[in-house]
Amino acid sequence: MPRKPKPQHYAADFDLDVLLGDNDMFRWFLLSYLFGKPIRSTVAVNTWKLFVKKKLDTPWAILKLPEHKLVGVLHAGGYTRYQHVTAHGLRVCMQQLIDFYDGSLYLMLESSENENEFSKRLQKLYGVGPKTAEIIMRETEEIFARRVE
Repeated sequence: MPRKPKPQHYAADFDLDVLLGDNDMFRWFLLSYLFGKPIRSTVAVNTWKLFVKKKLDTPWAILKLPEHKLVGVLHAGGYTRYQHVTAHGLRVCMQQLIDFYDGSLYLMLESSENENEFSKRLQKLYGVGPKTAEIIMRETEEIFARRVE
């Protein structure tokens, strides 16, 4: 029996517009990060909604939360495995985002010459692989297209 294709998600499905600025861009990044992990997309969405509800929707807020409490949020969102690894990875990723880009994905994007460079920069963040970068970049194509015009 053929496998059911994974659904493609877009920022607009979650009332996000990455063109508006860093807040929605970061929320999309966080959701994409969760989508890129080996969990069901419904668990990723539920967990992301908890992050937003608990105001854990900035790199600083996530980093400020002790790792064991971050594990608790992931578990409450439906994680039954990998929550410790994911919590650790998120904290490392957030620290890198703060250290290298002042916590701003827009700064990363604006300092990237093109989409390929942006993808490479994303993938230098801990836990962000090609699939996660691809999900994030579905929403940034318009920004790069505007530069060409």
